[in-house]
Amino acid sequence: MLNLLKLFRKEKLWDFQGGIHPPEMKTQSNGTPLSQLPLPEQFIIPLKQHIGHEGEICVSPGDHVLRGQPLTFGSGRMLPVHAPTSGTIEAIAPHMTAHPSGLSELCIFLRADGEDRWTTLDPQPDFRALPREEVVKRIHEAGVAGLGGAGFPTATKLRGGLRGVKTLIINAAECEPYITADDRLMQDCAAEVLEGCRILAWVLQAERVLIGIEDNKPEAIAALKQALGGDRELQLRVIPTKYPSGGAKQLTQILTGVEVPHGGRSTDIGVLMQNVGTAWAVKRAIIDGEPITERVVTLTGEAIAQPRNVWGRLGTPVSHLLHHVGFAPGSRQMVIMGGPLMGFTLPSLNVPLVKISNCILAPSASEMGNNEEEQSCIRCSACADACPAKLLPQQLFWYSQGGDHEKARAHNIDDCIECGACAYVCPSNIPLVQYYRQEKAELRAIDLEAKRTAEAKARFEARQARLEREKLAREARHEEAKQRVARSDQGERDAAIARVKARAAKTPEQETTEREARHAQALAQQAEKQSETQALSRQSGDPRKAAVEAAIARAKAKKAAAAGEQVSELADAATAAEVDPRKAAVEAAIARAKAKKAAAAALPTSESANAPQAPEPSDAATAAEVDPRKAAVEAAIARAKAKKAAAAAEQISESADAAPAAEVDPRKAAVEAAIARAKAKKAAAAAESTSESADAAAAEVDPRKAAVEAAIARAKAKKAAAAAEQISEPADATQASELTHAAPAAEIDPRKAAVEAAIARAKAKKAAAAAEQASASAEDAPESSSEVEAAASPDSADPRKAAIAAAVARAKARKAQQQPSTTEE
Repeated sequence: MLNLLKLFRKEKLWDFQGGIHPPEMKTQSNGTPLSQLPLPEQFIIPLKQHIGHEGEICVSPGDHVLRGQPLTFGSGRMLPVHAPTSGTIEAIAPHMTAHPSGLSELCIFLRADGEDRWTTLDPQPDFRALPREEVVKRIHEAGVAGLGGAGFPTATKLRGGLRGVKTLIINAAECEPYITADDRLMQDCAAEVLEGCRILAWVLQAERVLIGIEDNKPEAIAALKQALGGDRELQLRVIPTKYPSGGAKQLTQILTGVEVPHGGRSTDIGVLMQNVGTAWAVKRAIIDGEPITERVVTLTGEAIAQPRNVWGRLGTPVSHLLHHVGFAPGSRQMVIMGGPLMGFTLPSLNVPLVKISNCILAPSASEMGNNEEEQSCIRCSACADACPAKLLPQQLFWYSQGGDHEKARAHNIDDCIECGACAYVCPSNIPLVQYYRQEKAELRAIDLEAKRTAEAKARFEARQARLEREKLAREARHEEAKQRVARSDQGERDAAIARVKARAAKTPEQETTEREARHAQALAQQAEKQSETQALSRQSGDPRKAAVEAAIARAKAKKAAAAGEQVSELADAATAAEVDPRKAAVEAAIARAKAKKAAAAALPTSESANAPQAPEPSDAATAAEVDPRKAAVEAAIARAKAKKAAAAAEQISESADAAPAAEVDPRKAAVEAAIARAKAKKAAAAAESTSESADAAAAEVDPRKAAVEAAIARAKAKKAAAAAEQISEPADATQASELTHAAPAAEIDPRKAAVEAAIARAKAKKAAAAAEQASASAEDAPESSSEVEAAASPDSADPRKAAIAAAVARAKARKAQQQPSTTEE
């Protein structure tokens, strides 16, 4: 009793809502065993015979192929197709295929050679010796797809269910009227079907395998039970006949009592379903190594004289199949591929047989009933009562007819299995399934367009992001380049400013020295070029001498630049630091004293150079002939003038001595000291002019004696000037000491005092340079004295000319003497 209860619970069946019971009409074809038909002369093999993309062609026109040789290849949902027989590829071109639209698709045209030779096969009797992935791969390479009518790639379906599948359901219901392909296959090939079920169960590692079959197939049920024997691995479940119990969701609910969720798949509840024809194809692919090249096709209908099930090679034209079973078309004859409820009318009999073609129905005019016209919906709700998917067919019809795609999607039109039960019970003869198919196609087009739009938007946004990144990178590079240019420009500006400051810091003497150095350098380079390219007689000067002069000029220029830098550094240091006013005044006085001392040292050199040479004996004899009275008078006059110049110098020195007694402003004291020095120099110039007048007066006397006396007068005048300079030096020293004592009393600006000190030092260096020039001019002085003597020689016939020559010589001497004094000023 307990065993019976367990058995009852174990074999419990459930029902689904809706469904219909149309006439079965299966007895026309299920009583005849499977048979082979002659091969056609030409096969038309569509590249796409399943759900998914077509594979890549691997043959060309003119190639000879064997049966089972792959014509395309691919991965995933790109299932390959194989040659149904041996022959030659004639062409690859579009052709009308088995589709409700009647559109053309790319096909391979194969001319059969009649030999029907197989390609090399790779059978694997012990499938358990292979890895599961290898088994799935072989199933894919064999091109196996769902042979129940859906055409979903079997390998892809198995990969999706390798984990989590507990129940494997083999669909053997075959519920649609007229179709008996699975019934006849189970009767004739039950062992092969069960072996394919075991392979699928082993790949999926399913806990149980359920074979669901309707009770209107007693012969098939008996054949399966006989083939099973005592095998408990596979369980045969006989279910009541009801349409559409063969639907995937409906059969799952009948056998397990669990409904597939909306928008989901059966694998979501741990269930995977395969057709009995698919199980047979899996067995052939693994055990025998044969790819799918044929399938069982039901040829039935009252327009066929010999209804039966045959082995139909894929790619065989439908007209060839109907011709061999006695097809006698009537007026307005229609041929349906599939069943009367889910099939579609073929646009032409020249369409080829494909993997999902399980039935060719050729009904007579009376068999399909009167073709009544479509009428308006009367809202009887018969369609809703018959719908096995629990939908509202009436609402879906309105939304599909009105193009309201969003509401059609909201009412779950995608859950429609297109079983045709609603159209079968509709009293208004409305072809509801056709409207649903059209609406589904439009929704798929909308989804595809939305997907393409999203992809285009993503590509556009990615491009915009890339362009923005490139723009930012360019701006960064440009900014960096600008910064580099700005830094270089700033460096150039700083360098230019430094050069301008350096040029502004140079004194006129330094610029003159540098200019002379550049001129000497240019002359030296010119002399070198001439020495290389021209003869010695045409050269402007000695190259060696020019080079020496250029070197001397450069040395002077560097010395002057160094002096200028020292002056500027001292001035900057004095300006930056807080200088003691006393020290600044002392330094200024000392600098002025040093300058005067250097000038005084230069004067004796010039005097010795300008002093007349001792008269020769002949000259003394000549001088004795002069009138002693006139000579004495002129000498007295010269001495008086010299004494007058000395007295003026003493007065100047006295005024310089008296000046420090008063409390003078340091600035005024410096100005007065400069004025005193100028007056002393003016007195020396006056003494020189006195000597000149004495020389002019002596021009009327004997030229020799006059020249001697003039030379003596000039020497005395220069001596007086030197005495005046020496007198001014202690005055400057006294002034320096007074400035030292007076500096605290006066409010002296430290910056000005430092500048004055720097100026005083510069003047000292300038005086030293003047002394050097004075010594250089002293070397030329004897030439002037010799000229005087030559002018006074007795060789001169005309006394007037001699006097003029002597005056010219004296003028040259004075000009040479005035150069040092001008430099000091």
